[in-house]
Amino acid sequence: MATPKLWSLLAELKSPSYKWVDLTHAFDDDSPHWQGFPAMTTKLVYDYKNGDIFQTQQFTVVGQYGTHVDAPIHFYPEGRTLDEIEVTEFTYPLCVIDVHNQVAANPDYALSIADIKTFEESYGQIPDGAFVAMRSDWCKRWPDEKGCMEFDEKGNVHYPGWSLEAIKFLVEERNVGAIGHEAFDTAPPALEEDKPMESETYILSQNRIQIEVMANLDKVPPAGAIIFCTFPKAKNASGFPARCFALCEA
Repeated sequence: MATPKLWSLLAELKSPSYKWVDLTHAFDDDSPHWQGFPAMTTKLVYDYKNGDIFQTQQFTVVGQYGTHVDAPIHFYPEGRTLDEIEVTEFTYPLCVIDVHNQVAANPDYALSIADIKTFEESYGQIPDGAFVAMRSDWCKRWPDEKGCMEFDEKGNVHYPGWSLEAIKFLVEERNVGAIGHEAFDTAPPALEEDKPMESETYILSQNRIQIEVMANLDKVPPAGAIIFCTFPKAKNASGFPARCFALCEA
């Protein structure tokens, strides 16, 4: 029997001509998390040390923990839940907009329409249905809680994110499929003092998912890769820890 076409394709994709990049942080009870959520707890239910013949753990964790997916219902009451996300929405062309130098100079940096236009001048127009990720290198602070959530002397938190105008441009002018970023929220807190979570509300109300707390965006090319975003089919869930990875040419 001839080798099925998809099997041959998979063998090619696992060859040295391509590389697979994990875009996900490992997390545990001590990992950084948004200050409004309780820390994760892990309990051994069965363990070899107790004479059991297998090991099982119980995890108590909020859905938005570690590298995670936000379903539309997270900020939009009429939005879809995780179990309503189609499997075709697990993979996208990946575009990575690099603003890590701007973020190094300003932790409150918000990715702008100008940054998108600069990206497109070098790599072409963002394709329809793409996953657009913001590379800030904030992920390199993981797993330092104080580094991931940078507080000033007044107790205000600082981290980078998207401007609302940039997200609207990506949705309304480029019809992107999803967005992702390395920080804990969609927009810098400094931008949302008057209208909290406005950017996150907008992207999720547009029937898109987003991935937060991403890792290793510096290890994939700005254009040309494919991203896979996988997560459990939890019924009625607004979010869940996700395993995301990219496939790109070596």
